[in-house]
Amino acid sequence: RPAALARTGRALGTRPSSREEAHTQGSDTGTQRLADTVPRSVVDDIFRCALKKQQGVSLKYMMDFGRQSAAGFQDAMRVSADFLHEELPVRLAHRVAELENLPLGLSEKPQVRRVRDWYVDSFCELRGFPAIKSQADVEDFTGLVTQIKNRHNNVVPMLAMGVASLKEDLVAGRVRTAFGTALTGAPDIHSFLDRFYMSRIGIRMLIMQHLALYERQPSEDGSDPQIGLIDRRLCPNEVAHDAIQDARYMCSRDYGSAPAVDVYCGSPDLRFAYVPEHLHHILFELVKNSLKAVADRYEDADGEPPPIRVVIAGGEEDITIKVSDEGGGIPRSDIGRIWTYLYSTAQSPLQVLHPNELESGDAGVGSTAGAAVLAGYGYGLPISRLYARYFGGDLQVVSMEGYGTDAYVHLNRLADSEEPLA
Repeated sequence: RPAALARTGRALGTRPSSREEAHTQGSDTGTQRLADTVPRSVVDDIFRCALKKQQGVSLKYMMDFGRQSAAGFQDAMRVSADFLHEELPVRLAHRVAELENLPLGLSEKPQVRRVRDWYVDSFCELRGFPAIKSQADVEDFTGLVTQIKNRHNNVVPMLAMGVASLKEDLVAGRVRTAFGTALTGAPDIHSFLDRFYMSRIGIRMLIMQHLALYERQPSEDGSDPQIGLIDRRLCPNEVAHDAIQDARYMCSRDYGSAPAVDVYCGSPDLRFAYVPEHLHHILFELVKNSLKAVADRYEDADGEPPPIRVVIAGGEEDITIKVSDEGGGIPRSDIGRIWTYLYSTAQSPLQVLHPNELESGDAGVGSTAGAAVLAGYGYGLPISRLYARYFGGDLQVVSMEGYGTDAYVHLNRLADSEEPLA
């Protein structure tokens, strides 16, 4: 739509080009702070927005809004676009402010600066977009948030590479924390990463829910089980089987075969409202870890290895899923470390992955492709726990060293918990 594209171009104004111009000048002088790469007015605007409170929403609110949108679709999409127009810059500004002031020199890592620049570009585009007053504005804005979503596809692996570089500095003794040279002794970094990745989950959820509603209008009689990304009648048994199939495929690719996985569901017809992609990501990660542990332990053993067991139970408040294996368990001294970023038994990918390789495709979390790119970073369990906590659930791991590990996924069946924003 040439006319729509022209309106979008006028809406974005000159801020991105001004930023690129300032960035070039900053690179020439060797300085990379935010004030050296964007106009002062933009910096001031970012930090003003970073002082505003973020507005959390619940799964129930998203479902209710989606159902109401069927009656007045265009008006609902205008409300949705208007909310994103106001809320996204605030969430982006919070993250830019943190990215600019990280301890241990993490803010100076080129990968972290690149992530910061992506967030600044998106902030400028959103702030430059005029007030949404017509259906044409909704269309243009929807195109803009699609571009922003695509720009941020590789944020997780890019930031992971920056933190991995910091870990190498700590190990080499080039950087020291108050607790020593291990990244586990940098609690501020871990707290930041939890906040950052939880925020990213929320930002992408809001954007993709808007896009899904825009692309597929809910039925007016309310019979459509799918409301945007949310499946009102999600079957955890079906999602578990899909995740198991994907995890066993990856295990077979690496080991030549994969242990069996048995699923026990108290009620095969158990259903509840949830986001299928979130649950798939959690279960894929847990089953993948169990398959690897069992495959490693029984690699030279005769006969078939013991199967992994997935148990699904539904209560009044929670849906609970347990993933159990006999892969030898985790030493008690390491249990706390499994929730820290960059704790991994796999080889660090820093030597084999170049930042430019991330530009060619979506390595986002929530897909087997994203999991492959992130292999070796140790992000699987921490981010899976964030996915579980995003809508009021949790993820716990209990291990018996010398025997195996049980992981418990708790999901809030009431759908009334707001996003845990910070």
